[in-house]
Amino acid sequence: MYTTIVANLLLTNTPSRWFMNSIAFWTIIMVGAMCIGGFFMFRKFLKVLPKADGKSKLDWQNYWVELSRPLWNDESKAFLDMLVSPVPTAFRDIAKHSIAAEIGKIAIESKATEVTKDHCIQGYIVATPKRDNKFLMKFLTKNEIDYKPYEHLLNR
Repeated sequence: MYTTIVANLLLTNTPSRWFMNSIAFWTIIMVGAMCIGGFFMFRKFLKVLPKADGKSKLDWQNYWVELSRPLWNDESKAFLDMLVSPVPTAFRDIAKHSIAAEIGKIAIESKATEVTKDHCIQGYIVATPKRDNKFLMKFLTKNEIDYKPYEHLLNR
C-alpha cells in the first residue's frame, strides 16, 4: 500500500520541462565555475611544490623580497606601485610581490646599494609573462618610460 502511494505521488507531481531545463542549465554553470576555480587552485598548488633545489617558487620569491628589503627606498616603492597599477585589485598584491622579488633578485645580483628605477623596469619586464609583453610595452610607452635598453629581455 505504501509503495502505491509513493508511486502515485511521483507520477502525478512530475516537474515541468522548464524546471528540469533550469536545473540542467545551472548544473552546467556550476560545474564550469568549479572547473575554472580548480584550474587556478591547481596553478597555485604548482607554485608551492618544491623544485630540484628543495625550494618552491614562492619560497624563492619570499627569499628575494626579504633579502632586498633594506635596498628599497620610498621612490622605488612608489615606482613599483605605479608599475602594478594596471593589475586588477584582486591580484595586485600577488603581482606586486612577484615583481618585487624579481627586482630584488636583479638588484642583489648586480651588487647594488639600493633599488633604482632601472632595476624596477628590468624586474618588471622579466617578471611579466611573455604573453603580456604587448600590453607591457603599451603601458611603459603611455607612462613615458624608456624600455629600449631592455628590449632584449622582451624577446627571451
